[in-house]
Amino acid sequence: MLLASLRTRWAGLLGAFVAVALGVALVAAMGLGLASTFGAPEREPVRFAGSPVVVMGQDTLTVPVKRGPDTGHVSKPLAHPHPVDIELLRELRRLGPVQLDGAKRDAVGVNAPVAEVRKVVEAQTGVGARVLTGGDRRLADPGPERDAEALVAVNSFLGTAGGVSAFVSVFVTASTFAFVVALRRREFGLLRMAGATPGQVRRMLLAEALAVGAVASGAGCALGGQGAPVLAKWLVDAEIAPEWFSIGGAVWPYHLAFWVGVTVAFSGAWLASRRAGRVGPVEALRDASVDTGVMPWSRRIMGGALLAAGLGMLAWTLWSDPSALMKRKTYTTQPMILITALTALTPLLVRPVLRAVRLPGAVGLLVRENSAASVRRTAAVAAPVLVTVALAGSLLGSAETAGEARATEARERTGAELVVTGENLRPAGAGPGRAAGVAGVAEAAPSASTAVFVREEGTALIRSDARAVGDPAAFAAVSRLPVVAGDVRDLDDRSIVVNEEWEQRRVGERVDVWLGDGRPARLRLAAVLARGTGDNGAYVTAANAAAAPVDRIDVTLRAGADRDEVARALRAEFRGGDDVRVRSAEKWLTDTHPATKPQTRLGLLMLLGIALVYTAISLAGTLLMATSIRGSELRSLRLAGATRTQVRAVLAGESLLAVALGTTLGLAVTALNLGALSTGLAQLSAPAGIVVPWEMVGAAAGICAVVGVGAGVLGARRG
Repeated sequence: MLLASLRTRWAGLLGAFVAVALGVALVAAMGLGLASTFGAPEREPVRFAGSPVVVMGQDTLTVPVKRGPDTGHVSKPLAHPHPVDIELLRELRRLGPVQLDGAKRDAVGVNAPVAEVRKVVEAQTGVGARVLTGGDRRLADPGPERDAEALVAVNSFLGTAGGVSAFVSVFVTASTFAFVVALRRREFGLLRMAGATPGQVRRMLLAEALAVGAVASGAGCALGGQGAPVLAKWLVDAEIAPEWFSIGGAVWPYHLAFWVGVTVAFSGAWLASRRAGRVGPVEALRDASVDTGVMPWSRRIMGGALLAAGLGMLAWTLWSDPSALMKRKTYTTQPMILITALTALTPLLVRPVLRAVRLPGAVGLLVRENSAASVRRTAAVAAPVLVTVALAGSLLGSAETAGEARATEARERTGAELVVTGENLRPAGAGPGRAAGVAGVAEAAPSASTAVFVREEGTALIRSDARAVGDPAAFAAVSRLPVVAGDVRDLDDRSIVVNEEWEQRRVGERVDVWLGDGRPARLRLAAVLARGTGDNGAYVTAANAAAAPVDRIDVTLRAGADRDEVARALRAEFRGGDDVRVRSAEKWLTDTHPATKPQTRLGLLMLLGIALVYTAISLAGTLLMATSIRGSELRSLRLAGATRTQVRAVLAGESLLAVALGTTLGLAVTALNLGALSTGLAQLSAPAGIVVPWEMVGAAAGICAVVGVGAGVLGARRG
């Protein structure tokens, strides 16, 4: 009986099959990618490949913190690791040949027995040096943490993509099975009249779902295995993943994806089967062609609760931590709650919204009345459109709004006209140096990248990125920092500038910090900056970051000076540095503070592409199924005098109206999320404009409309 039922209704179940198979394929591919990010490849040491032992200077800061009633310790990597101690280096030379990397002494290679090297290092108390052997010697190579950081970025992206894929696949599959049940009410009524019990009806639907889910999951696993290497190559080409990233041979993603597919199919059918089993035979026959009772109280309560939860979470985040709204994890997951809530309430909104619509002509009137009468069909078409439009507007809009806020904030902070950058423009702590002596230069403010560490509430060690400025007065002249208290010009060797995020933020207070090289210092708060988007870091003087090489010089020009000539003179002055660049402030800001990073945009476009494919599948399947049972209705229209073109116009109009309803609800979700983000930015004293990605929202709605109209016209031809 099951096989016969599947053979008879394969067309109706095709949409669910494709949705499950595609979802499983995506989960399998994402899972294989995630499995490949759990460990960076073992790389051979490069810098000291010829030395069996490497000694590194102190590169971590360890401080005591409170952990309940006890005292523990926490460590953070130093911004400026210490060089190998001179006395220790002298002792190491006595053991054997020592390899130095030019003038740098952060690490040295030693050709001597490991035991003897460890003994010498342990005897030098207080230097904090480390002994590395074997594969650990690669930790002395430049940027040893880059592989791990790259994998974290890939892991985050794949996790987000997998979550969105799972959400959309569950959503579409459940919606498809629910609509299938709605279309088969007459069949269920006949089965009940023939003696079938509610349990038998439910078991029949669940058996069909399990069969479809198992076959689709198997196909999806095979497709995911083939697609994973393609995904890895795309991630590398898009510079989301490092060049060496590839798919490993993990097996668990296939098991996870298969059972996720089966569970999704079963869960979607289970929710629909409960409603089918509760319908009595006479009621089913009487109600087979009329949409009544489409919103049970349980669904209303669930939709209302989800809507309240979504709005409540937005309000709580705004009150407790507005900066969280700019994080990808938040603006990716937050819309899903509101989407689910509005989807649950869509059948309740169909008739009130459509009754307010006025469409011209007899065809328009028929379109509106048919759509309002067929609530289930209209809601089933509007729901996937709601998902796609809401994700397009919320995800891409949030990313672009946050990125634009950061870029605008950087522009507002910058008062320079030219920016000189390089890895080591001059020794830290020196005066303005050569840049100030160039003709046409009014002010030249050198600064260096560094960090400071602070212990908050006695339990956490917080690292804050900072800049070390050589001349605070000159730096104040070339910048427009968002000061809320104090004066940046008061910064000296015994003070610090912080932002409102710090626990201690009252001007004149003294705060205990550790500098970038680990030295403890007690500094006075000279000024406090607005919290902003998170890029307003701390500021210290060059004396408090002696190990930090100057990597930026902000330059303003004298009245009448030609900017291009001054730029050429600065390039000539620093021509000895291969990495030195002289750019206009506008060009530097564009290069270092883009509104949206290309990798972020590509990743979000991929997520939207996934949602759009699902939407197309759902729309086509729903409309083809709906039209397949409207043969008598369409023939009645023909008998009443409607031409074939008018019939198709009615079906196309119904599709467009449902797509418009879904687009409107999706824009409502977008408005809520972007409005909350803008409010949060305002609370952080950051630029609070809203960027709505109209081109992506329009493209998503347009594709949905084309698919909907195409499926409706195809159904009319069949009819």
